[in-house]
Amino acid sequence: MNSIDLETPICPMCGCTVSIVRYFGKGFDPYGIRSCTQCSLSFLSPRPTERAMLSLYQEDDYFSGEEQGYVNYAAQEHALRATFHRLLMYLAVQKRTGGNLLEVGCGYGYLLDEARPYFMLRVGTDFSAGAVEQARMRADQVFKGGISSVDDQLVFDCIIAAHVIEHVYHPHNFVNEAIRRLRPGGTLLLAAPDFGSYWRKLMGYRWPSFKLPEHILYFDKRTLPHLLALGGLKNIQSVPYPHAFPFGLIASKLGIRLHDIWNKYNLWLPATTVAFLGRKAS
Repeated sequence: MNSIDLETPICPMCGCTVSIVRYFGKGFDPYGIRSCTQCSLSFLSPRPTERAMLSLYQEDDYFSGEEQGYVNYAAQEHALRATFHRLLMYLAVQKRTGGNLLEVGCGYGYLLDEARPYFMLRVGTDFSAGAVEQARMRADQVFKGGISSVDDQLVFDCIIAAHVIEHVYHPHNFVNEAIRRLRPGGTLLLAAPDFGSYWRKLMGYRWPSFKLPEHILYFDKRTLPHLLALGGLKNIQSVPYPHAFPFGLIASKLGIRLHDIWNKYNLWLPATTVAFLGRKAS
């Protein structure tokens, strides 16, 4: 993304105009991370315009690129499926499965495929045409775009957006649109990198979830449930979200290059992701 337009936002969650600098320089230029003094949400500022980022997400190589996006999303399939399998098992135990499922930002459709035993209808969305093509082989329906691209005739018992909300420029609109698509009593689940984790505190500027400039919002155990509550959801609760990563990917983050065969082996890392769900009033 060369020569892009930048903007300086106010807090995307509460609209407060006062924030403090958390990270700047040391490879962040021209970006920075600020934290709102009112609601504590951390966010990218300055940041690219929404139009610039949407153009990036719509590129066919977003899931197989070199600079932005994913270097090789398909190489993470084994680990992602394991992660999604555990998440869906938890939802089943909590009696949050059954009926219609919508996954926003479904990528290649691995979660939707793993959800086959748990939901009657499995629908996804993604901005990347290449991802949509892949996901359609693993789901009942997949729409190109965001939530607004989904057929208005469809309603859902569960909506999952895993590692999506950190990309969203208008989080209230996102949550409200998701709630509009839920049946009464339906569940919305959001998951994002945990800005409050010891990994971020330990690694500082080297934290891998500083995925600049794509990650524009940074949530923790206070701010993510607050966003759901502002949308009017009830019975908000934390969701355990252990995350599996390919061993080769972990090694690459440490500057060690391994053969692709190592991607068959997973390393489970705790406390990388914060996840919460809420229920729409009946």
